[in-house]
Amino acid sequence: MRVLVVEDEPRMAALIRQGLEEEAYAVDVVDNGRDVLLWVQSAEYDIVLLDIMLPGMNGLDVCRQLRAEGFNMPVLMLTARDTLPDKVKGLDSGADDYLVKPFAIEELTARMRALARRDSSDKRTVLSVADLTLDPATKLAQRGDQIIELTAKEYALLETLMRHPNQVLSRDQIIEHVWDMAFESGSKLIEVYIYALRKKIDAGHDVKLIQTARGLGYRIGDYETD
Repeated sequence: MRVLVVEDEPRMAALIRQGLEEEAYAVDVVDNGRDVLLWVQSAEYDIVLLDIMLPGMNGLDVCRQLRAEGFNMPVLMLTARDTLPDKVKGLDSGADDYLVKPFAIEELTARMRALARRDSSDKRTVLSVADLTLDPATKLAQRGDQIIELTAKEYALLETLMRHPNQVLSRDQIIEHVWDMAFESGSKLIEVYIYALRKKIDAGHDVKLIQTARGLGYRIGDYETD
């Protein structure tokens, strides 16, 4: 899942980035309200974490602008203001949820998962393809009775594939959801991680779930390819 964090306080932005990256999210950070529209036009974000008190343009106006421009990704407001009128203003501006600072990273990620389920046609808490399951809450992957140990980036790639079962995802689509702006488009990292996932998920199984669509991309499914 790729996240845009809009936070002008460097220490808070760094803490959020660190906490989310440890939970396998791809994170970009912008420190002012004016540039948010440019960022969401240049990449496909699954969720925006938006501080209210920002230089240039406050978070309420940023959220209104995003909605007016047709961007419908979930927006989670982050703010130190905790009065009811402040919360109402945030939600009325187009935000989907509201989290008061200070907060624990565990609560933040739980709210993000809830918004992702709400925004998706797939409402399942645990993702499954054939005998492979993935629990976004615990980051536990399992095929049959076998627990699969994943790195943070392997988890992020597997989650992206499993949220689109039997659907071919291009390299660009995978990059959009799994890597941040620092990713080099010519890199072979996707192929490296696909190879690593295949070794962990498909080795020893007759049915190979992770498949290559030649010239198109990758998919996960329980049927044989041509």
